[in-house]
Amino acid sequence: MKYDFDTPVERRGTGAIKWDGMEPAYGTNDLMPFWIADMDFRTPPFIIEALRRRLDHEVLGYSLKDDAYFESIIRWNCDRYGFAVEREWIHFMPGVVPALALALLFFTKEGDRVMVMPPVYHPFHLLPAWNRRQLVWSPLDYGDDGRYHFRPDRFRRDIKGCRMLLLCNPHNPGGMVWRREELELIAGVCREEGVIVCSDEIHADLTFRPRVHTPFASTGEAARENSLTFQAPSKAFNLPGVGSAHCFVPNAELREPFFRFLDQNELAGGNLFCPIATTAAYTHGTEWLDQMLAYVAENFRFVAGFCRGHLPLIRPVVPEASYLMFLDCRALGLEQGALEELFCRKARLALNSGAMFGPGGEGFMRLNCGCPRSYLREGLLSLQKALEES
Repeated sequence: MKYDFDTPVERRGTGAIKWDGMEPAYGTNDLMPFWIADMDFRTPPFIIEALRRRLDHEVLGYSLKDDAYFESIIRWNCDRYGFAVEREWIHFMPGVVPALALALLFFTKEGDRVMVMPPVYHPFHLLPAWNRRQLVWSPLDYGDDGRYHFRPDRFRRDIKGCRMLLLCNPHNPGGMVWRREELELIAGVCREEGVIVCSDEIHADLTFRPRVHTPFASTGEAARENSLTFQAPSKAFNLPGVGSAHCFVPNAELREPFFRFLDQNELAGGNLFCPIATTAAYTHGTEWLDQMLAYVAENFRFVAGFCRGHLPLIRPVVPEASYLMFLDCRALGLEQGALEELFCRKARLALNSGAMFGPGGEGFMRLNCGCPRSYLREGLLSLQKALEES
């Protein structure tokens, strides 16, 4: 089946944060939104159809997560990543960010050191700060090759004395797919230092060939026995509003008390649509996902070509995973406030400021390329005009 990613979908007036919720962040809703990390493509029809079938029954009562739900997660990990996840490892979560927060609260205490590797998705540093943990920054390096790089020597130094590492795998906003040898090193060092690894793999399904996503827990015993992995179909299949995620924890010494904490505090029940949407995505989603990734890859090429031809001082960081593209705007010579003013007030575009992602994000803006190409073209033309008039 050929899926349509070109036809725009009217989202204004639907309560979409991306379209109707810009005012708190930007002072107006009258911008072209390229910020919030959901896509402007239709949620796949096989997911919508599965939800509609359930709505044909007129009682929306408490519901079980059936065998099909767990089997779809197991099969997806096996088929996509060659990783054998066992059913007892899996627990439903109400979202990946809430899952990270719950793990942080359960496995650490106030004052504990928690490491993040910026520039990184902002909840990674906000959650420890809000919960009075001591934040440890261990920045990635941005190379002349247009890719972020992990520095083992820096990591070994910074991880000492930490209780937890929040690992963004693949990395957001840098779009970096971690190499297996890097993950193996991280796993070994963290086990030696007694540091629990929480691996956020929500962007895993959005990895572009020839790169291959490596689940952290699949790299060996050191990772498997000392980590929690968080996954969700929400980014890849455009259903974040459903609030369905899951974790898997292979080590029973970590898993059993954590799962007991979730269950005894009624934290991980979810709504009845969660298992339906997840099962449909992982059972029927391969063809749609492959076509969507091919379309987004063309979007990346379009943005890169447009910048080369019309915006030469803006250098896109072409992602190895995710539909989110970091734009290196440092050659414009603008302070971050002036850069944000250029995009928002002059070009009338809503992008995420690189500064929100921590050290190393200054001079960058994050562009959401999960949208019809015509929409990207309109936004880039607006940016070109704003620069020409500046």
